[in-house]
Formats: sequence, structure tokens, C-alpha cells
Amino acid sequence: MPDTRRAGLWHAMAESAGLTNADGTIGETIYGQMTKRAAQLGAVNLGQGAPGTEPPAELIDATTEAMHAGFNQYAPGQGFPQLLEAVAAQRERDFGQRVDPAEVLYTAGATEGLTAAILALLPRGAAVVAFEPFYDSYPAAITAAGGSLHTVPILPDGRGGFAPDWDLFDAVVAEVGPAIILVNTPHNPTGYIFSADELARIGRAAEAADAWVVSDEVYEQLVLTDQAHVPPAVALEDTSRVVTVSSAGKSWNTTGWKIGWVIASAEVREAVQAVKQFLTFTAGGPMQIGMATMLTGGSGFVEENRASLAARAEVLVPACRTVPGAIVSTPRAGYFTVMDFSALTDLDAFALNDLLAREFSVVGIPVPALCRPGSPAHSAYHSSIRYSFCKSVADVDKGAQMLLALGSHLKQHPEALRASG
Repeated sequence: MPDTRRAGLWHAMAESAGLTNADGTIGETIYGQMTKRAAQLGAVNLGQGAPGTEPPAELIDATTEAMHAGFNQYAPGQGFPQLLEAVAAQRERDFGQRVDPAEVLYTAGATEGLTAAILALLPRGAAVVAFEPFYDSYPAAITAAGGSLHTVPILPDGRGGFAPDWDLFDAVVAEVGPAIILVNTPHNPTGYIFSADELARIGRAAEAADAWVVSDEVYEQLVLTDQAHVPPAVALEDTSRVVTVSSAGKSWNTTGWKIGWVIASAEVREAVQAVKQFLTFTAGGPMQIGMATMLTGGSGFVEENRASLAARAEVLVPACRTVPGAIVSTPRAGYFTVMDFSALTDLDAFALNDLLAREFSVVGIPVPALCRPGSPAHSAYHSSIRYSFCKSVADVDKGAQMLLALGSHLKQHPEALRASG
């Protein structure tokens, strides 16, 4: 048969996302690898950020009603008007962002929205500046668009918090003159929330470079502290250059429904839609209607979900902190805590994660898998593992018990991890 390598784009995308094995074959994402490893070992899986709790019954009921009402064929390419109007209303209600429904585009999850936006707006050969660690779809989409990725680290402060390297941000933007600055706030995996002043700084840099600001806000509703989420489209003076991407998956425990959206000026939305329509055209008709009902119906589920996540974090994080010498992040938003084992071992995060899976039955995500090899962030997170508290209460409890056991073991055998290396 013809050689698949004659068409190199798919392989280049996989390689940019870190999926290429040493022998040139293509492997699974780190999330799939860790899920499989947890199943092989019978370990508790605190890896992939997939909720372990269900969406509200009222959402299931509203979607079922939409199916019975006949919303089962192709939805309009832009999305059902009910969803576009509901998203516009939600953005103004929750964040003070004035949105015209004509500026909203339904996408099959935020991943498609990000990919379509990058493909539509990134000139071939142009640069994207993103903050690191990052979601692994970013480099794949940038590669597909023929661009290059340049990163700025969000670094641990040694006290369980994080901060971007702003000096390096200024230097990288000045050096590469990006066409897009890609911001993820609240940030995965650190939970870092960019302030209005920081976003305004990014906006000024974007204006100087004549760049778009693409904002990934999928954790917008899951802020666990008093610091509010501020959308770049609210913080920046020139909102016309902002493209907002978000979804219902994280907030409503519906990651499998793939109900996402892009918000941009009508002209930009049209450009993104021109790409998106040849990726999925449209999807999720009745789910669009069900979600629109929830976004406009006064449901209290998002607040309840946020409180539930905070409660599960209060189980997992203290257990992590019983490990002597480890630095454990305080989750400010999202699903994760980051645990830095560098004072305890010379093992990298991949080897350490496998060791802890085999000996203490708990699996996370090695943070270097979310970084560019050789980058400052890759070095800073050399021995850091991301653990998720969005899993079921039972799994979080079990994971906490495994980490308590690890802490107890290391108090008696403080060189155990180092000796294992």
C-alpha cells in the first residue's frame, strides 16, 4: 500500500505533541498512557482531568426533551440560536463581557475551537507565544497551521504557588513577533489565574506585535479562591483582537458531550467558522439545546460542583502534604494539584510516577509531559506530578489513602525514593 509517511502532516502533528516513540511509531497521549497503566496495575487513576461525578439530572432531562422535540438532525453551522444566545447571556451575567450572539460559534468542544481558531488566524511561518505547561493540542494545531510555538514558563515559587516569568515573556515577544499570544486562564495544571493587570500587559504586547490574543478559558467557572476569573476580553482595551474559547465540559461534568464555543467579533467568528465547518460541520444538536436551557435556567449546579471540587481538594491536598519534603500546590482553580518531589529523588517525573503506581497504587500525570523538552519549564517540573481531585469521591479518598501511606513510609525511610533511583 502507499506509504503513509509521504503525507507528513499527521506525523509532524503527533511529534509536536510528544506522541512519537523512539522507534518512530506513534504512541498514545500521556492521558491515555496513564489510564492504561493504572488499569494494568489496579492503581487509583488521578491522571486525566475527566470528572468522576455525573452531570445534573435536570441537564439530562432537558436534553432528553430536546431529543423528543426533534432536535436530532444537523444543527445550523454556527450552532442553534438558543445556545448562542445562552452563551452570550452567561458571559455578561458571570463576567461582565458584552457579547452579541452573532459573535458566538458552537464548536465540538474547546479543542476544536482552539484548533479552528489557530488554523484560521495563524499565517504560515508565523509564531505563537503560549504559557507553559500547556495543553498538548496547542503544538499540534500550531504545527498543522505551519507555525512555530514559543513558550514562557509559569514557574513554581517554592511555596505552593506559581508565577509567569514576565521578563522572559517580554523578551520572547520582542524576539519572535508573534501572530498569536495564547493564554490559558485559569491555567492547567497550576490553577494560576491571570490578573486583570497581567492580562492588560499581555494586551499591550499583542498590540505592539499586531497579534491576536486567543484565550482558553475552560476552567472559567471552577475558581476555588476569592480571586475572580477575568476574561481577557474584559481586561484588554482592544477587545477586537481577543478570541475567547471555552466549553461546558468542565463546569457541567459533560466532557464527553463536546459542547464548546468560540467568541469573537463577527468577522473573526466567520473566519473561524469557515475552518470549523470542515472539521465537524456541526454536532451535538440536542445537547446544544439542553445546555442552553441550563445556561439560562438559573440552575445552581455549577456552584454545587465548585463546592464539591473544593471539598475533594481538601481531602487530597492535605494527604499530599504528609509526604515530607514534597512541595504541594494550593489549587486556586481547576481540577489539579501539582506535587514537586525534587527534594526527595533524582528520578524524573515519568519514572517516579511509574514507581509510585507500582509500589503505592496511585497514578498521576508527569508535568514534563505538558512541556517542551529542554525548556525552562521542563527543567523546573522535572520531578513534578499532577494529581486530579475531580475524580469520584471514592477515588479521591482512595488516592489520599495511598499518598498518606507514602508519607508514612518516607518518614520511616527518608531515602526510599532516592535509593530507588
